Amino acid sequence: MPPPNFPQSPRPGDSYVQSFARGLEVIRSFRAEAPQQTLSEVAARTGLTRAGARRILLTLQTLGYVESDDRLFRLTPRILELGFSYLSSMPLWNLAEPVMETLVDQVRESCSAAVLDGLEIVYVMRVHTHKIMRNHLAIGSRLPACWTSMGRVLLAALPDDVLRARLESVPLQRLTQHTTVDRSALLAHIRQARAQGWCLVNQELEEGLISVAAPLTNRAGQTVAALNISGQANRTSADAMQAGMLPPLLEAAQAISQMLGAPGR
Repeated sequence: MPPPNFPQSPRPGDSYVQSFARGLEVIRSFRAEAPQQTLSEVAARTGLTRAGARRILLTLQTLGYVESDDRLFRLTPRILELGFSYLSSMPLWNLAEPVMETLVDQVRESCSAAVLDGLEIVYVMRVHTHKIMRNHLAIGSRLPACWTSMGRVLLAALPDDVLRARLESVPLQRLTQHTTVDRSALLAHIRQARAQGWCLVNQELEEGLISVAAPLTNRAGQTVAALNISGQANRTSADAMQAGMLPPLLEAAQAISQMLGAPGR
């Protein structure tokens, strides 16, 4: 079983606590395809020795973040404290939620907010509509940035040299018949999102799923997150979404950005 794709660790030193970094690697080794693992599986996924993995797992168990039935280890709900510490430390999400709820009531589709983490977006807020959606996304969910509307909006905020470097490392994969798998075309889509201030992605990530996104900016004009509306192609076409849902989305994004200090129109 190959180890997960963790960031390259810096050399240990006065400013780097290797044992803490290894503990985070153990936590990250638990994922949807491996919700519970044996000691040997954790060691294999993280590149640690069995003894090292065991010490970390038992420490996490003592702290209440991991539980075990003697053979299998799994995370406990207490691990959510770590993620919610990030959310609660940023007033943006407290400000955004009522605006997002109003937007959902208006357009009758789900609304989400996400931030960029490397080549992925991470969902930090989601307000569901009452309609049944095929995709079951929640806070903390990750999706590839290049084939999502929020991802392209967030990538558009990067300097061109940084953007080009990231696109060079993107593993191109055809997720649907509509997926853009040419790097030059991806760059053009992202530059278009930068120029127009929004992005619509039509079934590139999942068949039938259409989404449109806009940036959330702070006082300095920096994009700190993205806001989107997602819907199903069998209910709303891409043209209808752009015509009917993009205007209220842009208004909601502007309202949240102004709360963050961004200048008004």
